[in-house]
Amino acid sequence: MEYEIVTLKEKIAVGVSARTNNTSPDAGAVIGGLWNRFFNEGIYASIPDKVNEKALGIYTDYAGNEKSDYTTVVACETSSEPQKDTYAVCRIPAGKYAKFVIHGDMVQAVAAAWQEIWKMKLPRTFQCDFEEYQDDKMDGNAEIHIYIGLKA
Repeated sequence: MEYEIVTLKEKIAVGVSARTNNTSPDAGAVIGGLWNRFFNEGIYASIPDKVNEKALGIYTDYAGNEKSDYTTVVACETSSEPQKDTYAVCRIPAGKYAKFVIHGDMVQAVAAAWQEIWKMKLPRTFQCDFEEYQDDKMDGNAEIHIYIGLKA
């Protein structure tokens, strides 16, 4: 799987969050539930100061092995933190990332990409990884960027 190394500035992400882990039988339901809440309960529409229309799936607070719990955040990038505690706020750290560009179904293509990424010998930080959905194409031809935090 091909990728490029990019350097990102810190991003502020605002949305909803939950704790789960990859071996939990309800991990898919937890993450899917966040996406459902984010769009179907009007959370996305209500977040102020969005810098673009892209949705983010963020994975942070992670110990670095398959069985570790982590925080997943479904969010959008904003120019500032909201004044109210209504939302989860996550800061995506500045630094080096491996950027993968995926095309296909938003669920299946991303799941297949993560299976491949887990097999790769990347010098990961396990601090923050995220998916950035470039569009909302539901026709199986979406473009998704996956960023994996790398050690300096």
